Amino acid sequence: MKHLQFLFALLLVPCMAVAQTVKSPDGKVAVTFSLSPSGQPTYEMTFKNKQVVKPSHLGLELAKDKHASKGLKETDLMDGFKITDTKISAFDETWTPVWGQFKKIRNHYNELAVSLHQASSDRNIIIRFRVYDDGMGLRYEFPQQQSLNYFLIKEEHTQFAMTGDHTAWWLPGDYDTQEQETQETKLSEIRERFKKAVNWNNSSVSVFSPTGVQTALQLKTQDDLYLNIHEAACIDYATMHLNLDDKNFVFESWLTPDATGLKGCMQTPCSTPWRTVMVSDDARDMLASSLILNLNEPCKLEDTSWIHPVKYCGVWWEMIVGKSSWNYTDEYPSVKLDEMDWSKAKPNGRHAANTEHVKKYIDFAAANGLQQVLIEGWNVGWEDWANMWKWDVFDFVTPYPDFDIKALNDYAHSKGVKLMMHHETSSSVINYERHLDKAFDLMKKYGYDAVKGGYVGDIIPRGDHHFSQAMNNHYLYVIKEAAKRHIMVNAHEATRPTGLCRTYPNLIGNESARGTEYEAFGGSNPDHTVVLPFTRLQGGPMDYTPGILETQLKTWSDNPNYVHTTLAGQLALYLVMWGPIQMAADLPENYQKYADAFQFIKDVAVDWDDSRYIEAEPGDYITVARKAKGTDNWFVGGKCDENGHQSVVRLDFLDKGAKYECTLYADAKGADYKTNPKAYTITKRTVKKGYVLKIDEARGGGFAISLIKK
Repeated sequence: MKHLQFLFALLLVPCMAVAQTVKSPDGKVAVTFSLSPSGQPTYEMTFKNKQVVKPSHLGLELAKDKHASKGLKETDLMDGFKITDTKISAFDETWTPVWGQFKKIRNHYNELAVSLHQASSDRNIIIRFRVYDDGMGLRYEFPQQQSLNYFLIKEEHTQFAMTGDHTAWWLPGDYDTQEQETQETKLSEIRERFKKAVNWNNSSVSVFSPTGVQTALQLKTQDDLYLNIHEAACIDYATMHLNLDDKNFVFESWLTPDATGLKGCMQTPCSTPWRTVMVSDDARDMLASSLILNLNEPCKLEDTSWIHPVKYCGVWWEMIVGKSSWNYTDEYPSVKLDEMDWSKAKPNGRHAANTEHVKKYIDFAAANGLQQVLIEGWNVGWEDWANMWKWDVFDFVTPYPDFDIKALNDYAHSKGVKLMMHHETSSSVINYERHLDKAFDLMKKYGYDAVKGGYVGDIIPRGDHHFSQAMNNHYLYVIKEAAKRHIMVNAHEATRPTGLCRTYPNLIGNESARGTEYEAFGGSNPDHTVVLPFTRLQGGPMDYTPGILETQLKTWSDNPNYVHTTLAGQLALYLVMWGPIQMAADLPENYQKYADAFQFIKDVAVDWDDSRYIEAEPGDYITVARKAKGTDNWFVGGKCDENGHQSVVRLDFLDKGAKYECTLYADAKGADYKTNPKAYTITKRTVKKGYVLKIDEARGGGFAISLIKK
């Protein structure tokens, strides 16, 4: 028996001998790389000497396909590797984002680059690890070489082996939508919950596995470690989901296929996106992390002076609720753009994007310090735009007869306001690219500098998916083309962000999750907005469209639904759901109704020099203080779930010796998101550093504070 044990130990020597460990700069995070006895790349990860990721395999399965360099004789990049070189290095820089949560961001990591050779195919790859104080990223790199030129990905097999049955905050894995409501379960409970978790009524649904989930995936272990699995710098590659082996608690990467079923078409030299794992024993660190941004390339735009934060309003909410319409006429069930005489169409009387109505929004924006007005439904084609797989839906340049584009732009500019362009593509992507130059040229002609894009419905080319490699290339193409004309982009229904806003900061926002519009469709759970910052916002800010102060929609429309927050909770979202583009989404008359509360929306900044997360627990509560860019003023927001929360805010972040005018917008006694949502109080006092505020947040409630330095 001892002889057998000795032989087994000898067999392990080659594997153990090549193990390499790289630690974070503070030494708390460690990643170890090794090869299995079969030559399969393997890694594991610890935090403060606790195992976070158990030994997990890496590799890619390649498709036998005539389009690959090796054609039907293609082989895999899974095992049979030998290490030819390892390099450990350190990197430390501080960079300045164009906008964001912080004035400066430190990018400090230690790196391990492992060069591997597969003798059977004479191929070389590199697996690169970057280890930060709050986590790590890994990616595959494919150098140019004779034996590896063009190849097609059948599956990427990157594993994340968990140490137990963690609590997870997850969305069903789906190739086409993120507009789902987050589920909170144990990993072992995902399969049972999955079917009920899917929003089957969404305009495009493509789930792939009863244990498939989306990233960013937030987890909490039984010993109170917080983990987050995501990806960074997804360029020329398919969006990654995770598929769970729920018996062994091992996640594996699951890429979005294209219309042919392939997961990626690659040409060397190239690399995959970074696969990321964040870790901490403090939930606040998850929200304050810049790991995803740091793994992206520096800004590629030479001039960024034209990129600016935007606070805007628009006709969107009255259409979402059902009071007004996008379409101009109800006469035509089928529209062919090149055959229509719109001057002869009978108006339906509900079209929101008409000249006189838009002027009211422009006046409102000008009077209240809002920079832009978004007008959806301004362009012809909305009569039969959705879910018809129609090729020529919009031309993006022709206004309806009641929308005077020149007069409205002249009027807006005379008031110091700009209009924001709207480009809904109805997911007819080739049609959009055909018209993109003319559409952007029209924007430049009339002084639009921001566009809200949209991708509702199934993708054309038919059979493709929203999160495929080709579609990710399309989204980036639009961003680059927009940058050439100094246009900022805010795309809805696009792929979830992976930090590309560092490289292309004209990407000032995305939707890519279940937004405020669902409050008009039946509502989202009150914990929704205290989960999203841990998940969706890890890769970049969301255009969540907050600020609905008249939470009971029946007071001004025929819509029976209500917003699942209190009024004060809506104010908190401008801090919790951070981003350089923020909408005052309610109607002007509703803001006049609650003018004292609306004052906070007018005052709050949307770009920051500093952010301090004071309290945080996924799905329960978030409290954050942010310092307005270029000022000494701070704003604080707290939001909670359906259980309520008592927040303790210590004003330790204020300047020593200075006094601040503190205005607190809070839930009144007895406030409740269901039964008494609009009960709020506003109190003012003078405060200084060290002052402590104890604030009761109602069920589904929250609070907001402005701290103006005297």
